[in-house]
Amino acid sequence: MKANLNLGRVSGIKIVLHWTFFFLIAWVVISELKRGGNAASIFFNIILIFAVFTCVILHELGHALAARHFGILTKKITLLPIGGMASLERIPESPKQELVVSLSGPLVNVMIAMFLYIIIPVDEFMRSNFTETFEVLMGFSFQNFLFYLFLVNMGLVIFNMIPAFPMDGGRILRALLSIKLSRAKATQIAATIGQVIAVLFLLAGLLFSPFLVIIALFIFLGAYAENQLIQHLALLKGHSVEEAMMIFITTFKPEDPLDLVVNKIISGTETNFIVVKNHKIKGILYLEQIIRNSNKDILVKDVMDTTFKTVKHTDHLDDIYNIIFSSKNAFVPVTKDDKLVGVIDAINLNEYLLIQDQLAY
Repeated sequence: MKANLNLGRVSGIKIVLHWTFFFLIAWVVISELKRGGNAASIFFNIILIFAVFTCVILHELGHALAARHFGILTKKITLLPIGGMASLERIPESPKQELVVSLSGPLVNVMIAMFLYIIIPVDEFMRSNFTETFEVLMGFSFQNFLFYLFLVNMGLVIFNMIPAFPMDGGRILRALLSIKLSRAKATQIAATIGQVIAVLFLLAGLLFSPFLVIIALFIFLGAYAENQLIQHLALLKGHSVEEAMMIFITTFKPEDPLDLVVNKIISGTETNFIVVKNHKIKGILYLEQIIRNSNKDILVKDVMDTTFKTVKHTDHLDDIYNIIFSSKNAFVPVTKDDKLVGVIDAINLNEYLLIQDQLAY
Protein backbone atom coordinates (compact mmCIF):
# COMPACT_ATOMS: atom_id res chain seq x y z
CA MET A 1 0.00 0.00 0.00
CA LYS A 2 1.33 3.46 -0.91
CA ALA A 3 0.46 4.84 2.55
CA ASN A 4 3.28 2.74 4.01
CA LEU A 5 6.27 4.86 4.99
CA ASN A 6 9.72 3.91 3.70
CA LEU A 7 12.22 4.58 6.51
CA GLY A 8 15.28 3.80 4.40
CA ARG A 9 17.70 0.90 4.36
CA VAL A 10 19.94 -0.72 6.94
CA SER A 11 22.67 -3.04 5.68
CA GLY A 12 20.85 -3.08 2.33
CA ILE A 13 17.53 -4.14 3.89
CA LYS A 14 14.49 -1.92 3.30
CA ILE A 15 12.70 -0.76 6.48
CA VAL A 16 8.97 -0.04 6.03
CA LEU A 17 6.53 1.44 8.53
CA HIS A 18 3.09 -0.07 7.87
CA TRP A 19 0.25 2.46 7.73
CA THR A 20 -1.61 0.71 10.58
CA PHE A 21 1.26 1.70 12.91
CA PHE A 22 -0.31 5.16 13.18
CA PHE A 23 -3.36 3.60 14.84
CA LEU A 24 -1.03 2.64 17.70
CA ILE A 25 0.08 6.26 18.07
CA ALA A 26 -3.54 7.43 18.03
CA TRP A 27 -4.49 4.79 20.63
CA VAL A 28 -1.67 5.95 22.95
CA VAL A 29 -2.72 9.60 22.64
CA ILE A 30 -6.39 8.82 23.29
CA SER A 31 -5.55 6.54 26.24
CA GLU A 32 -3.36 9.22 27.83
CA LEU A 33 -6.06 11.87 27.40
CA LYS A 34 -8.70 9.58 28.90
CA ARG A 35 -6.65 8.99 32.05
CA GLY A 36 -5.91 12.69 32.47
CA GLY A 37 -2.47 12.81 30.87
CA ASN A 38 -0.89 16.01 29.64
CA ALA A 39 1.38 16.98 26.76
CA ALA A 40 4.47 15.81 28.66
CA SER A 41 3.07 12.31 29.30
CA ILE A 42 1.87 11.98 25.71
CA PHE A 43 5.25 13.05 24.34
CA PHE A 44 7.06 10.67 26.75
CA ASN A 45 4.97 7.67 25.68
CA ILE A 46 5.24 8.41 21.96
CA ILE A 47 9.02 8.72 22.20
CA LEU A 48 9.08 5.46 24.19
CA ILE A 49 7.08 3.72 21.44
CA PHE A 50 9.57 4.83 18.79
CA ALA A 51 12.45 3.67 21.00
CA VAL A 52 10.74 0.30 21.46
CA PHE A 53 10.26 -0.09 17.72
CA THR A 54 13.92 0.78 17.18
CA CYS A 55 14.65 -2.25 19.36
CA VAL A 56 12.17 -4.23 17.25
CA ILE A 57 14.07 -3.22 14.09
CA LEU A 58 17.32 -4.39 15.70
CA HIS A 59 15.56 -7.65 16.66
CA GLU A 60 14.50 -8.25 13.05
CA LEU A 61 17.93 -7.26 11.77
CA GLY A 62 19.31 -9.98 14.04
CA HIS A 63 17.19 -12.51 12.13
CA ALA A 64 18.08 -10.97 8.77
CA LEU A 65 21.84 -10.86 9.28
CA ALA A 66 21.90 -14.39 10.65
CA ALA A 67 19.94 -15.54 7.58
CA ARG A 68 22.37 -13.68 5.31
CA HIS A 69 25.19 -15.71 6.86
CA PHE A 70 23.49 -18.79 5.38
CA GLY A 71 22.99 -17.16 1.97
CA ILE A 72 19.37 -16.13 2.56
CA LEU A 73 18.51 -12.52 1.72
CA THR A 74 15.84 -10.38 3.40
CA LYS A 75 13.56 -8.37 1.12
CA LYS A 76 12.37 -5.93 3.79
CA ILE A 77 11.47 -5.42 7.43
CA THR A 78 7.92 -4.23 8.06
CA LEU A 79 6.92 -2.52 11.31
CA LEU A 80 3.36 -3.29 12.44
CA PRO A 81 1.47 -2.15 15.58
CA ILE A 82 2.05 -5.60 17.10
CA GLY A 83 5.75 -5.80 16.21
CA GLY A 84 8.06 -6.34 13.27
CA MET A 85 8.31 -8.86 10.46
CA ALA A 86 11.42 -9.68 8.44
CA SER A 87 10.48 -10.93 4.96
CA LEU A 88 13.14 -13.56 4.30
CA GLU A 89 13.42 -15.03 0.80
CA ARG A 90 12.97 -18.42 2.42
CA ILE A 91 13.18 -20.11 5.81
CA PRO A 92 16.25 -22.33 6.25
CA GLU A 93 15.40 -26.01 5.86
CA SER A 94 18.35 -27.09 7.98
CA PRO A 95 17.19 -27.38 11.64
CA LYS A 96 20.50 -25.98 12.91
CA GLN A 97 20.32 -22.98 10.56
CA GLU A 98 16.69 -22.27 11.48
CA LEU A 99 17.61 -22.50 15.16
CA VAL A 100 20.40 -19.94 14.72
CA VAL A 101 18.21 -17.57 12.69
CA SER A 102 15.30 -17.85 15.14
CA LEU A 103 17.48 -17.29 18.23
CA SER A 104 19.30 -14.30 16.72
CA GLY A 105 16.36 -11.91 17.16
CA PRO A 106 15.71 -12.50 20.89
CA LEU A 107 19.49 -12.55 21.46
CA VAL A 108 19.65 -8.93 20.23
CA ASN A 109 17.03 -7.94 22.84
CA VAL A 110 19.02 -9.78 25.53
CA MET A 111 22.11 -7.75 24.57
CA ILE A 112 20.15 -4.47 24.65
CA ALA A 113 18.70 -5.36 28.07
CA MET A 114 22.17 -6.24 29.41
CA PHE A 115 23.54 -2.91 28.19
CA LEU A 116 20.67 -1.00 29.82
CA TYR A 117 21.11 -3.00 33.03
CA ILE A 118 24.71 -1.80 33.22
CA ILE A 119 24.01 1.91 32.64
CA ILE A 120 20.91 2.33 34.84
CA PRO A 121 20.47 1.44 38.55
CA VAL A 122 18.10 -1.48 38.01
CA ASP A 123 19.00 -2.91 41.43
CA GLU A 124 17.76 0.26 43.12
CA PHE A 125 14.35 -0.10 41.47
CA MET A 126 14.19 -3.75 42.48
CA ARG A 127 15.21 -3.14 46.11
CA SER A 128 12.70 -0.34 46.69
CA ASN A 129 9.22 -1.18 47.92
CA PHE A 130 6.31 -1.06 45.50
CA THR A 131 5.04 2.37 46.59
CA GLU A 132 8.44 4.04 46.27
CA THR A 133 9.12 2.43 42.91
CA PHE A 134 5.68 3.41 41.61
CA GLU A 135 6.16 7.06 42.65
CA VAL A 136 9.60 7.23 41.03
CA LEU A 137 8.36 5.68 37.78
CA MET A 138 5.51 8.18 37.53
CA GLY A 139 8.06 10.80 36.55
CA PHE A 140 9.23 11.46 33.00
CA SER A 141 12.96 11.31 33.63
CA PHE A 142 15.55 9.91 31.24
CA GLN A 143 16.41 7.25 33.82
CA ASN A 144 12.78 6.10 33.90
CA PHE A 145 12.73 6.08 30.11
CA LEU A 146 15.72 3.72 30.02
CA PHE A 147 14.23 1.52 32.76
CA TYR A 148 10.98 1.15 30.79
CA LEU A 149 13.07 0.29 27.72
CA PHE A 150 14.92 -2.34 29.78
CA LEU A 151 11.61 -3.90 30.86
CA VAL A 152 10.27 -3.86 27.31
CA ASN A 153 13.34 -5.67 25.94
CA MET A 154 13.06 -8.30 28.65
CA GLY A 155 9.38 -8.60 27.77
CA LEU A 156 10.21 -8.99 24.07
CA VAL A 157 12.58 -11.86 24.88
CA ILE A 158 10.00 -13.65 27.03
CA PHE A 159 7.13 -13.00 24.60
CA ASN A 160 9.05 -14.11 21.52
CA MET A 161 10.17 -17.32 23.22
CA ILE A 162 6.56 -18.47 23.67
CA PRO A 163 6.37 -21.67 21.54
CA ALA A 164 3.57 -20.27 19.39
CA PHE A 165 4.35 -20.79 15.71
CA PRO A 166 5.13 -18.67 13.66
CA MET A 167 6.77 -16.62 16.45
CA ASP A 168 10.45 -17.16 17.25
CA GLY A 169 9.66 -19.65 20.01
CA GLY A 170 7.52 -21.68 17.62
CA ARG A 171 10.28 -21.72 14.99
CA ILE A 172 12.80 -22.79 17.64
CA LEU A 173 10.42 -25.59 18.63
CA ARG A 174 10.11 -26.69 14.99
CA ALA A 175 13.88 -26.62 14.51
CA LEU A 176 14.35 -28.84 17.57
CA LEU A 177 11.59 -31.22 16.47
CA SER A 178 13.05 -31.37 12.94
CA ILE A 179 16.23 -32.93 14.30
CA LYS A 180 14.27 -36.16 14.92
CA LEU A 181 11.13 -35.72 12.79
CA SER A 182 10.44 -34.76 9.18
CA ARG A 183 10.08 -31.03 8.55
CA ALA A 184 6.42 -31.48 7.60
CA LYS A 185 5.60 -33.36 10.81
CA ALA A 186 7.58 -30.92 12.95
CA THR A 187 5.75 -27.99 11.35
CA GLN A 188 2.38 -29.63 11.92
CA ILE A 189 3.11 -30.13 15.63
CA ALA A 190 4.51 -26.60 16.09
CA ALA A 191 1.58 -25.06 14.19
CA THR A 192 -0.97 -26.98 16.27
CA ILE A 193 0.66 -25.81 19.51
CA GLY A 194 0.72 -22.27 18.13
CA GLN A 195 -2.99 -22.35 17.31
CA VAL A 196 -3.85 -23.66 20.79
CA ILE A 197 -1.88 -20.80 22.34
CA ALA A 198 -3.60 -18.39 19.92
CA VAL A 199 -7.00 -19.50 21.24
CA LEU A 200 -5.80 -18.87 24.81
CA PHE A 201 -4.60 -15.40 23.75
CA LEU A 202 -7.97 -14.77 22.13
CA LEU A 203 -9.85 -15.64 25.32
CA ALA A 204 -7.53 -13.46 27.39
CA GLY A 205 -7.86 -10.65 24.85
CA LEU A 206 -11.65 -10.69 25.01
CA LEU A 207 -11.37 -10.15 28.77
CA PHE A 208 -8.41 -7.76 29.02
CA SER A 209 -6.97 -6.25 25.84
CA PRO A 210 -7.90 -5.93 22.14
CA PHE A 211 -4.19 -6.16 21.26
CA LEU A 212 -4.15 -9.76 22.49
CA VAL A 213 -7.02 -10.49 20.10
CA ILE A 214 -4.99 -9.09 17.19
CA ILE A 215 -1.93 -11.09 18.24
CA ALA A 216 -4.09 -14.23 18.58
CA LEU A 217 -5.39 -13.83 15.03
CA PHE A 218 -1.87 -13.20 13.72
CA ILE A 219 -0.56 -16.37 15.40
CA PHE A 220 -3.51 -18.55 14.39
CA LEU A 221 -3.53 -17.51 10.73
CA GLY A 222 0.26 -17.45 10.52
CA ALA A 223 0.50 -20.98 11.92
CA TYR A 224 -2.15 -22.20 9.48
CA ALA A 225 -0.46 -20.58 6.46
CA GLU A 226 3.02 -21.83 7.34
CA ASN A 227 1.78 -25.36 7.99
CA GLN A 228 -0.12 -25.39 4.68
CA LEU A 229 2.97 -24.17 2.83
CA ILE A 230 5.26 -26.82 4.30
CA GLN A 231 2.72 -29.62 3.74
CA HIS A 232 2.35 -28.52 0.11
CA LEU A 233 6.12 -28.44 -0.42
CA ALA A 234 6.39 -31.92 1.11
CA LEU A 235 3.79 -33.24 -1.34
CA LEU A 236 5.55 -31.62 -4.31
CA LYS A 237 9.06 -32.75 -3.39
CA GLY A 238 10.53 -35.06 -6.03
CA HIS A 239 7.99 -34.06 -8.70
CA SER A 240 8.81 -32.02 -11.81
CA VAL A 241 6.92 -29.31 -13.65
CA GLU A 242 6.09 -31.53 -16.61
CA GLU A 243 3.99 -33.76 -14.32
CA ALA A 244 1.62 -30.90 -13.45
CA MET A 245 1.70 -28.56 -16.45
CA MET A 246 -1.15 -28.03 -18.91
CA ILE A 247 -0.20 -29.09 -22.42
CA PHE A 248 -3.44 -28.52 -24.38
CA ILE A 249 -3.33 -24.74 -24.58
CA THR A 250 -4.27 -22.13 -27.16
CA THR A 251 -1.63 -19.68 -28.34
CA PHE A 252 -1.91 -16.48 -30.35
CA LYS A 253 0.39 -14.41 -32.50
CA PRO A 254 1.20 -10.74 -31.75
CA GLU A 255 -0.56 -9.66 -34.99
CA ASP A 256 -3.81 -11.49 -34.21
CA PRO A 257 -6.85 -9.25 -33.58
CA LEU A 258 -7.98 -9.13 -29.95
CA ASP A 259 -11.52 -10.09 -31.09
CA LEU A 260 -10.14 -13.53 -31.89
CA VAL A 261 -9.04 -13.93 -28.25
CA VAL A 262 -12.42 -12.69 -26.93
CA ASN A 263 -14.24 -15.27 -29.06
CA LYS A 264 -11.99 -18.01 -27.71
CA ILE A 265 -12.80 -17.01 -24.12
CA ILE A 266 -16.54 -17.05 -24.83
CA SER A 267 -16.47 -20.40 -26.62
CA GLY A 268 -14.08 -22.23 -24.30
CA THR A 269 -12.76 -22.46 -20.74
CA GLU A 270 -9.34 -20.85 -21.16
CA THR A 271 -8.90 -17.33 -19.80
CA ASN A 272 -5.17 -16.59 -20.13
CA PHE A 273 -3.04 -17.19 -23.20
CA ILE A 274 0.57 -17.31 -24.38
CA VAL A 275 1.63 -15.15 -27.34
CA VAL A 276 4.15 -16.88 -29.61
CA LYS A 277 5.97 -15.91 -32.79
CA ASN A 278 8.52 -18.08 -34.63
CA HIS A 279 8.45 -20.55 -31.72
CA LYS A 280 9.52 -17.76 -29.32
CA ILE A 281 7.38 -16.60 -26.40
CA LYS A 282 6.60 -12.90 -26.89
CA GLY A 283 4.12 -12.21 -24.12
CA ILE A 284 1.13 -13.26 -22.04
CA LEU A 285 -2.52 -12.27 -22.38
CA TYR A 286 -4.32 -11.98 -19.03
CA LEU A 287 -8.10 -12.12 -18.75
CA GLU A 288 -8.32 -8.77 -16.95
CA GLN A 289 -6.51 -6.94 -19.75
CA ILE A 290 -8.48 -8.76 -22.45
CA ILE A 291 -11.83 -7.78 -20.94
CA ARG A 292 -10.72 -4.20 -20.34
CA ASN A 293 -9.84 -3.80 -24.02
CA SER A 294 -12.50 -6.07 -25.54
CA ASN A 295 -14.43 -3.15 -27.06
CA LYS A 296 -11.38 -1.84 -28.95
CA ASP A 297 -10.24 -2.68 -32.46
CA ILE A 298 -6.66 -3.54 -31.51
CA LEU A 299 -4.13 -6.33 -31.89
CA VAL A 300 -2.85 -8.87 -29.36
CA LYS A 301 0.55 -7.15 -29.20
CA ASP A 302 -1.12 -3.98 -27.94
CA VAL A 303 -2.44 -5.78 -24.84
CA MET A 304 0.02 -8.55 -24.08
CA ASP A 305 2.30 -8.38 -21.04
CA THR A 306 5.96 -8.70 -22.03
CA THR A 307 7.30 -8.99 -18.46
CA PHE A 308 7.00 -12.65 -17.55
CA LYS A 309 8.92 -15.55 -16.08
CA THR A 310 9.37 -19.00 -17.57
CA VAL A 311 10.24 -22.35 -16.02
CA LYS A 312 11.76 -25.47 -17.52
CA HIS A 313 9.86 -28.74 -17.78
CA THR A 314 12.51 -30.42 -15.59
CA ASP A 315 12.32 -27.87 -12.75
CA HIS A 316 11.15 -29.20 -9.40
CA LEU A 317 7.64 -28.20 -8.37
CA ASP A 318 8.66 -27.35 -4.81
CA ASP A 319 11.28 -24.95 -6.21
CA ILE A 320 8.80 -23.03 -8.39
CA TYR A 321 5.97 -23.04 -5.79
CA ASN A 322 6.66 -19.44 -4.72
CA ILE A 323 6.78 -18.25 -8.34
CA ILE A 324 3.28 -19.60 -8.89
CA PHE A 325 1.67 -18.30 -5.71
CA SER A 326 3.55 -15.03 -5.25
CA SER A 327 1.59 -13.22 -7.99
CA LYS A 328 -2.15 -12.88 -8.51
CA ASN A 329 -1.63 -13.31 -12.28
CA ALA A 330 0.77 -16.24 -12.15
CA PHE A 331 0.45 -17.93 -15.56
CA VAL A 332 3.88 -19.32 -16.26
CA PRO A 333 5.07 -20.70 -19.62
CA VAL A 334 6.97 -24.00 -19.47
CA THR A 335 9.84 -24.46 -21.90
CA LYS A 336 11.93 -27.31 -23.26
CA ASP A 337 15.00 -26.40 -25.29
CA ASP A 338 13.70 -22.77 -25.18
CA LYS A 339 10.44 -23.80 -26.88
CA LEU A 340 6.96 -23.61 -25.33
CA VAL A 341 5.68 -27.04 -24.22
CA GLY A 342 3.03 -26.08 -21.68
CA VAL A 343 1.80 -23.74 -18.96
CA ILE A 344 1.47 -23.95 -15.20
CA ASP A 345 -0.65 -21.74 -12.95
CA ALA A 346 -2.09 -21.69 -9.43
CA ILE A 347 -5.32 -23.48 -10.39
CA ASN A 348 -3.76 -26.55 -11.99
CA LEU A 349 -1.00 -26.69 -9.35
CA ASN A 350 -3.70 -26.73 -6.63
CA GLU A 351 -5.48 -29.52 -8.53
CA TYR A 352 -2.21 -31.46 -8.68
CA LEU A 353 -1.75 -30.93 -4.93
CA LEU A 354 -5.23 -32.30 -4.22
CA ILE A 355 -4.48 -35.40 -6.29
CA GLN A 356 -1.11 -35.94 -4.59
CA ASP A 357 -2.75 -35.47 -1.19
CA GLN A 358 -5.24 -38.25 -1.98
CA LEU A 359 -2.49 -40.51 -3.32
CA ALA A 360 -0.46 -39.94 -0.13
CA TYR A 361 -3.28 -41.50 1.89
